[in-house]
Amino acid sequence: MITHERSIKVLTGNSNRKLAEDVCRAIGISVGDSDVKSFADGEVSCSIYESVRGCEVFIIQSTCKPVNQNLMELLVMIDACRRASAGRITAVIPYFGYARQDRKTKSRDPISAKLVANMIVTSGADRIVTMDLHAAQIQGFFDIPADNLLSYPVFADYYAKKFGDALHDMVVVSPDVGPIARARKFAQSLESNLAIVDRRMPEGATEEEIHIIGDVEGRDCILFADIVDTAYTVVSAAKALAEIGGARRIYACATHGVLSDLAIERLTESNIEQLALLDTIPEHPDAKRAHLKYLTVAPVFGEAIERLYKEIPITKFVF
Repeated sequence: MITHERSIKVLTGNSNRKLAEDVCRAIGISVGDSDVKSFADGEVSCSIYESVRGCEVFIIQSTCKPVNQNLMELLVMIDACRRASAGRITAVIPYFGYARQDRKTKSRDPISAKLVANMIVTSGADRIVTMDLHAAQIQGFFDIPADNLLSYPVFADYYAKKFGDALHDMVVVSPDVGPIARARKFAQSLESNLAIVDRRMPEGATEEEIHIIGDVEGRDCILFADIVDTAYTVVSAAKALAEIGGARRIYACATHGVLSDLAIERLTESNIEQLALLDTIPEHPDAKRAHLKYLTVAPVFGEAIERLYKEIPITKFVF
């Protein structure tokens, strides 16, 4: 329960109201009275129906699909709070859209993650709290403090309860070379071994070459990713683990379930026993058909908000 002489307000847009309500429930307060709507031409309008003057304001808003709509809602809400003389404004962005556009991959590419960071800072935010940025260096794109919360303790707790002592005989697998560092931390927290699905496209080839680095034969595996978008990477990795590596059962988990394009169909037809996702993005309506399990991050964000409000370090939660 938060008790503090300085008032606190938690507001939310339309991207993930349930998570905002769960976060508020975890810290013993109510979601602030506000409303975000769109005019007929698509312009975003924000109304805040209670005073925020001098308050510590936290705005919870994932920039998930529809990305640009939700991003604009966040910017407008920050601006409204700043113009209403809020004391300090923290943008709590459980899923930070545009994070995969963090560098130039070819000539004349934008670095959209930096552009979005600039927009959030310019709108009036004093601090950012997010979770599992696709690239940790995006923290440096913000000219204000940015805390990147860790997701793997949530999964570690879930799998420890699900598998018990059998967990130590399982293998954590990175579905690509990129997220190895993230998967290694997860494996260490479970005291499990680590394997990697190494995928490459040789020059002139029409199909990927896939190799399994590590011993998975006859063992149960947990694929660990930060984002599942089209699900192609995680599904093809699961297939390779079984057909090339000889793995027995395959589970998967990811922080952010974007689930666009053919993701649900791919997951439904895959050999993945269960895909565990966090509610940084709202639950997909076809979750049951695709064997999805949603875990809540409300306690993590709730404690982070409470610590920031009380000026207590949140080191144990962040990279």
